[in-house]
Amino acid sequence: MNVEQFIQHALNSLTLGSLYALIAIGYTMVYGILRLINFAHSEIFMLGAYFVFWGVTLFALPWPVAIVLSIAVTALTGVLVDRIAYRPLRDAPRISALISAIGVSFFLQNVAIVFFQAIPRAVYRPEWMEDPLIWGNVRVLPITLFVPVLSVALMLALLWVVYRTKTGLGMRAISKDIETSYLMGVPVNRVIAVTFGIGSALAAASGIMWALRYPQLQPVMGAIPGFKAFIAAVFGGIGSIQGAVVGGVVLGFIEIMTVAFFPDLAGYRDAFAFVLLIGVLLIKPTGLFGDKAEEKV
Repeated sequence: MNVEQFIQHALNSLTLGSLYALIAIGYTMVYGILRLINFAHSEIFMLGAYFVFWGVTLFALPWPVAIVLSIAVTALTGVLVDRIAYRPLRDAPRISALISAIGVSFFLQNVAIVFFQAIPRAVYRPEWMEDPLIWGNVRVLPITLFVPVLSVALMLALLWVVYRTKTGLGMRAISKDIETSYLMGVPVNRVIAVTFGIGSALAAASGIMWALRYPQLQPVMGAIPGFKAFIAAVFGGIGSIQGAVVGGVVLGFIEIMTVAFFPDLAGYRDAFAFVLLIGVLLIKPTGLFGDKAEEKV
């Protein structure tokens, strides 16, 4: 492998890792506050992708308008999922909320099959995304550079919300002790709803960019990226936003570079993620940035 090939693979790794990181943040935000693994997050990711291309193809909306509406509707969907499926189970055993999450995941997936049909659909991309950028023998599509830049901007905005706003202060308080937060007057349900909205908006942004990068839509498109993003969250330390980002990027590099250096193992690329998960659970269950708590991941 020469230097130019390495640069191309590194850019692809960074793009894939950025997408995993955006999805992983949604998992880690919900887990950090509710200690709940939101299995419906994969379907939220899928809905974000479908909504924008529905807007562009069926309603002929301009791309910027369709993207903003898609993110807004998907964020609202995440808030509704919390209101209908999780809030009534706040005081129930965690296994009840977990089963509810699995049920919501299958429900959204089947709703998508009914409305969007199970047939995979090709994605129409804007023309400016079709012309590759060329530096010597390095050829990359603009979306390859666009994804990491936008992802970093969204992550910085999220960190500003979490560490510089009153709502973010509430998120951090609830993540430490939800009962004491109630007693201190923190509007817990409202803060949790905002958390679901932000996590779902990031998943929608990731779904849209994923569909532009790998131009195909199908109702189960969120399953594999969702599982891998969950692994990235565990690797980084589920509950830690910084850990989710690092975990996503590392997973992206492992996946792309393994295929690049060992092309004969390309068929096992998905398996490497699960090997990583098993290794993390065996060696450091709390992940790279996870708190040292008595409870195991």
